[in-house]
Amino acid sequence: MAVAEIQPFWSGQLQQGLSRMGLKLDQTRQQKLLDYLALLAHWNRTFNLTAIRDPAEMVSRQLLDSLSILPLVRGPRVLDVGTGPGLPGIPLAITRPDFRFVLLDSNGKKTRFVRQAKMELGLENLEVVQERVELWRPEQRFDTVTARAFAPLPKMVDLTTGLVGESGLLLAMKGAVPQEEIDQLKVRGVKVETVALKVPGTSGERHAILCRFTA
Repeated sequence: MAVAEIQPFWSGQLQQGLSRMGLKLDQTRQQKLLDYLALLAHWNRTFNLTAIRDPAEMVSRQLLDSLSILPLVRGPRVLDVGTGPGLPGIPLAITRPDFRFVLLDSNGKKTRFVRQAKMELGLENLEVVQERVELWRPEQRFDTVTARAFAPLPKMVDLTTGLVGESGLLLAMKGAVPQEEIDQLKVRGVKVETVALKVPGTSGERHAILCRFTA
């Protein structure tokens, strides 16, 4: 099915999902989210940016999943580590134009797509960086560092300790609660909070793991 034909279906899914999640977004931002999804679907045919290819799953697993952490994100400076094709960073940047987002990934193909999406969507509050997280040293630290389960929690903490501000947090998106990993962090003195996430249209568990620590 062509993207133009699927857009009304996506629009309905997005409106229903936002309503069930208790999120209110104006039509302009909803349309920009759909435009991002259409761009991702178009590029994915050639560049294999994401394994999610079923149009019926894209709103829930890419947009709504990303937005499920929106109430937990602190600003104004947010870093999305291992952003891939811009998830959750781009949906968050669309919905919070008052925050400044840096999207970090080492994959050139994916960062090229994110730069194109930034340009086409007019996301002035978004910066794209192609670098390995362990090598990148920004001038300022961040209020929130998001990560979509690119590594076990102890390794995520090791890689991001120098990126999280003194009163900031690492917000890791996971499926089931990784209790063994959490226990390892608590032994190291990291404060850990687990928040269940509601993502309409998806099966299985989703959780945000909030880690607070000082460098």
